[in-house]
Amino acid sequence: MPNARGMLFIALGVVTVAYAWIWFSGKGRAPGIPSLAELAIGCVTNFFDTLGIGSFAPTTAIFKFFRLVPDEKIPGTLNVGHTPPTILEAFLFIAIVQVDMLTLVSLIGAAILGAWFGAGIVAGWSRRRVQIGMGIALLVAASLFVMTNLKLMPGGGQSMILENWKLGVGIAGSLFLGALMTLGIGLYGPCMILVSLLGMDPKAAFPIMMGSCAFLMPVASARFIRMDSYSPRASLGLALGGLPGVLVAALIVKSLNLTAVRWLVVIAVTYAAATMLRSAMIERRK
Repeated sequence: MPNARGMLFIALGVVTVAYAWIWFSGKGRAPGIPSLAELAIGCVTNFFDTLGIGSFAPTTAIFKFFRLVPDEKIPGTLNVGHTPPTILEAFLFIAIVQVDMLTLVSLIGAAILGAWFGAGIVAGWSRRRVQIGMGIALLVAASLFVMTNLKLMPGGGQSMILENWKLGVGIAGSLFLGALMTLGIGLYGPCMILVSLLGMDPKAAFPIMMGSCAFLMPVASARFIRMDSYSPRASLGLALGGLPGVLVAALIVKSLNLTAVRWLVVIAVTYAAATMLRSAMIERRK
């Protein structure tokens, strides 16, 4: 009989198979061959995602700057395309960082539930509403990067477990963050703040974040795919390019001084947020 961690790995495997079946049997199942640019975006963003930068905000900034994906389809494309690399990250970090299983499973489950409701709402939004929502989400992401670089994030403790009221707060927080995830706010920064405020070791954010995303992103993706609210080719490029990016970061590079990278991301993400909100103003005038 596999232990609890083994059961989690089995569940991840089942979710992976279900996700693949939903994607390639649903709307947009013939995505076409991704361009080199789309593959490169997937590789670079997931490389830095594995090291703790996050992939949603940088990808959104690139998509917006080069006009690769229509604004209203960016949230779905992020969720569908970044799912395979994130599942790989989850396998790696759940195996490496030993977080208490009840804590891990509870926070993951809450994030999945939040994503299910969040994706159902976002997938039905108008183009202008998506632009406003993502503009705000990008500004939040930029603020988190600035806080990290200025060392304004909570320091955390050494615990790998949440108990009693702290577990309840963690579950409620994960539920909310899972819903925000579908809009394009990456989970890493907010999850790091949540677990640190509750006295956990900041390293615990990695398996919680990756595990949550690995389960909630296929759930959210299923709703985006069903409503044809994503770009199939760009999603495939993110997926195929992202897998080697994760492996290189986790198994070869392992760590980098990321302060300068975060400042570059702040600039790019702030620009993307401004253009998103500007586009929303133009849509309103129309």
